Amino acid sequence: MKFILEVDLDKIDGDTGKELSRILRYWAGAVPQMELTEGAGTGIYDSVYHEVGYWAIKTAPTDSAV
Repeated sequence: MKFILEVDLDKIDGDTGKELSRILRYWAGAVPQMELTEGAGTGIYDSVYHEVGYWAIKTAPTDSAV
């Protein structure tokens, strides 16, 4: 399986580095409470509640392509 966390930096208003840092800290801290099973996931929101990405657990492809 793969854990995917994708953030579209073009959707972030304001200080991109600061906001991305906040998002990564939040989700890193949440990992122990997450159900890490196939199909789990949700949207990722910035500090003003605009959706800027998602995280998901998916089956890893059998080839080496990403």
